[in-house]
Amino acid sequence: MAEFRLPKNSRITKGQEHKASPGATRVKKFKIYRYDPDSGENPRYDTFEVDLDDCGPMVLDALIKIKGEQDSSLTFRRSCREGICGSCSMNIGGKNGLACTTAIEDIKGEVQITPLPHMDVIKDLVPDFTHFYAQYASIKPWLQTVTTTPSGKERLQSPKDREKLDGLYECILCACCSTSCPSYWWNSDKFLGPAILLQAYRWLADSRDEMTGERLDQLEDPFRLYRCHTIMNCANACPKGLNPAKAIAEVKKLAAERVL
Repeated sequence: MAEFRLPKNSRITKGQEHKASPGATRVKKFKIYRYDPDSGENPRYDTFEVDLDDCGPMVLDALIKIKGEQDSSLTFRRSCREGICGSCSMNIGGKNGLACTTAIEDIKGEVQITPLPHMDVIKDLVPDFTHFYAQYASIKPWLQTVTTTPSGKERLQSPKDREKLDGLYECILCACCSTSCPSYWWNSDKFLGPAILLQAYRWLADSRDEMTGERLDQLEDPFRLYRCHTIMNCANACPKGLNPAKAIAEVKKLAAERVL
């Protein structure tokens, strides 16, 4: 049986251990991925003990406490702290999610935190979203029209047509779904992935948009759209409870109806 190992410079080593303050009675361990490509050193796991009696309830609260009190070099993204911006997406306890909406008490035992999988790491828990955002830009995520409206007039939409956008517009582009998708892992250079295809359908479903044919032409490709195999990891990982796989199926349906 063949046995494979990562190259030596990619193997994760044991890092430093940071103890909680003396007298702490309710301690939780956080095992955090640390990596700085510029240092030339191997990635490592540092372990931090956190006193939960002196910490907020969410994983992000613990990370902020660790950075503020134990290791100021720890690097991660965060902004709104309300599950709206998607900045603090990472892999927590083996599942992609938002650190600001993941409760510490929901994770049994030691909390292992790594960056989103299958993305280049800028530093520690910060993945490189350059390619992801370029894919988003490629679908032209804005209202496109041909007809004109009188100056100052809005493009109105019926309540029924507006309802078709529910479950689509709420996407916060955190990339939790795309980085949970095996098809995206292996074909991210060509396959747009769950998040971007959900966003693509958001504009296809918008009754005010007048470029449906052009949008479908842009998606009609064996890789850009059809690498989705309905594994459903995307729906399982989405912190907003959305279903990208369903949106992708709707795009495929629209594409098939054009051929018939």
